[in-house]
Amino acid sequence: MHYWGVLPAAGTGRRFGGALPKQYAPLAGLTVLEWSLQPLLGDARCRGVALALSAEDCWFDALDLRARHGERLITATGGAERCESVLAGLAALPAAPEDWVLVHDAARPCLTAAERDALLDAVWDHAAGGLLALPLADTLKQADALQQVSATLPRQALWRAQTPQMFRHGLLVEALQQALARGERPTDEAQAIEALGYKPLLVEGRSTNLKVTSAADLPLAQALLTAAMECA
Repeated sequence: MHYWGVLPAAGTGRRFGGALPKQYAPLAGLTVLEWSLQPLLGDARCRGVALALSAEDCWFDALDLRARHGERLITATGGAERCESVLAGLAALPAAPEDWVLVHDAARPCLTAAERDALLDAVWDHAAGGLLALPLADTLKQADALQQVSATLPRQALWRAQTPQMFRHGLLVEALQQALARGERPTDEAQAIEALGYKPLLVEGRSTNLKVTSAADLPLAQALLTAAMECA
């Protein structure tokens, strides 16, 4: 039982602000990126992780991650869009088409081993693959051009996608390449797989698997990681 990982980390995090891209922000003694890598590189079943970096990245080498993880950490040059970075990471992996790949956000630092294992166990024999996700609990409002409520939308059967998202290497390459050829830019990997007619499996995750989007998310991530370390 083995798999590969891909982390698209070429973004600049415009919404995050500050001097550093969000994946390099300090967090609980490490960086956001290091925490995001840990559930994959810390698992012996993970053969390696491809990290897709911006061509202008000047922060990665200072972390000295290659010295810590050796050949299991592979770098590639990402693109302007997430899907382009994921494709670059997939191309860098010495994976077979039938191998499973977990694509994880570089700014999602609170993934637990239990969530990772739940995804692996649920999806391993699934034809399409799958992803961690959360059923929507909030009431959904649709806004008009003036940010006034124009409708209340039913939330039944709606889920909020998270990562990791788990798909076969060959199928995911095909799905992303076809999306780009159609002029589309899928915002997650499941969207590209769905366009081929597949139905990825939704595996319920946890709300603590948050994505760092703004600087205001860091204190919550810090609290979650600190609590997890204290319980370990």
